[in-house]
Amino acid sequence: MNLFVDRIPSPIGTLLLVWQGNALRALDFGDNKERFERILRIGHAGASLEPARAPAAIRDPIEAYFQGDVTAIDGVAVEANGTPFQQQVWKALRHIPAGTTMSYGELAACIGRQGASRAVGLANGSNPVGIVVPCHRVIGSNGALTGYGGGIDRKRWLLEHERGVSSF
Repeated sequence: MNLFVDRIPSPIGTLLLVWQGNALRALDFGDNKERFERILRIGHAGASLEPARAPAAIRDPIEAYFQGDVTAIDGVAVEANGTPFQQQVWKALRHIPAGTTMSYGELAACIGRQGASRAVGLANGSNPVGIVVPCHRVIGSNGALTGYGGGIDRKRWLLEHERGVSSF
């Protein structure tokens, strides 16, 4: 399988976009090579990765998101490899509106899996398409910002950006 990778600057660091056709397969930060390689190994073992400019259907909405149109990413096509449960969680993440948050328990209830907040947390943490599949919108039941693959500072920035109050 041939996949393509593009690097785009953002206010919170360089983003690595992995895509095929018009579908985003992975999105991660350029400063965490180990995490990025793990995402590729798990979801795309054996795939070759070629540098190329991402299609406008992927690149433009992501750039618009960082310029303030926080709903621009809602229509980006995503094809991420994962278990059926992970796919269910990732699909539900895309229904959390920009500027809002939800706890792991609330997300578990949304997918009909009350009491599965830990499993939801694990699926959330395995999300290979950060920002577009907005795992940053999930917080602890006490309102605390909890783990984020890109770091808590980036999670805070993304949430503030979506609420129109960001600064990094």
